[in-house]
Amino acid sequence: TRSFNSLRVQVMKTFDKRSRQYQLLKSPWKLYLKKFDELEKVHPHYNWHYKDCLTQAQAVTEGINTSTTLENSYNLMQSFIQAVETGNTHELKLLINCQDQIGTLMHKTLLTFKHNLKAVLNGAKLPYSNGCLEGFNRKIKQIERTAFGYSNFTNLLTRIRLEENLYKEKELNSLLMVA
Repeated sequence: TRSFNSLRVQVMKTFDKRSRQYQLLKSPWKLYLKKFDELEKVHPHYNWHYKDCLTQAQAVTEGINTSTTLENSYNLMQSFIQAVETGNTHELKLLINCQDQIGTLMHKTLLTFKHNLKAVLNGAKLPYSNGCLEGFNRKIKQIERTAFGYSNFTNLLTRIRLEENLYKEKELNSLLMVA
């Protein structure tokens, strides 16, 4: 999606800022990153940016039709997302070896996927995820950020263990509580 978004901005900048094509590519930018199946296709809404009443699907379709490269890249991105969600490794191989006219960043992304083909196919096929590990890393970074750093590594480890409930905090002395 990042490669496609960069291409969208490149194509958008080729148009005049007051043109309809520019507005169709600029204002609904979040719609281009959504799956096409999730876009609103029935109820049109008026948008003052492009001064028309369009559904979300119509706005995206009209926007990507401004450039064949943009259209090819969008279709490739949507197909790639669909193949990853369904775990279709055969489709992924075909998409990674795509020869359509696409943007340079999208081409670079496909080359990266081709270089790491085995890992990409395993990631799509297998149910494993490193989400728990990434969440734990984020928690550690948040602890460091909140404390503005630690004077030594032992204090950081102690704080992480306290956050993870591996250590119990010391009980307050009952004599202090009476006073």
